[in-house]
Amino acid sequence: MANLNDLKTALLTIGVPVGHYSAFEQSDKYIVWAEYGQANEVWADGKLQEQAIGTTVDYFTKTENDANVTAIQRAFNDAELSWRLESIQYEDDTKFIHFEWVVEVEQWQE
Repeated sequence: MANLNDLKTALLTIGVPVGHYSAFEQSDKYIVWAEYGQANEVWADGKLQEQAIGTTVDYFTKTENDANVTAIQRAFNDAELSWRLESIQYEDDTKFIHFEWVVEVEQWQE
């Protein structure tokens, strides 16, 4: 399973601005990603050995049928990330089409 750096690297290959937690004053296409908590875990000998961190990746575009949507999903696959497309919404106030993915990344405990 990939880690947080792998996720960031994958997103940077798309060629649009990428923000962690926020992206200010973007007028066109952009990506925001953020961790939201633990997704899964593995316990052994009463200790947490491995955990997956849940993240969201949000892509905002004003372009219908934007090819970057496919590029983002390809980047997830190429980085061997576990992901699912959670929602697609149109935001009336900003006129953006908003795609949201849930992605799990690995975080090891010592």
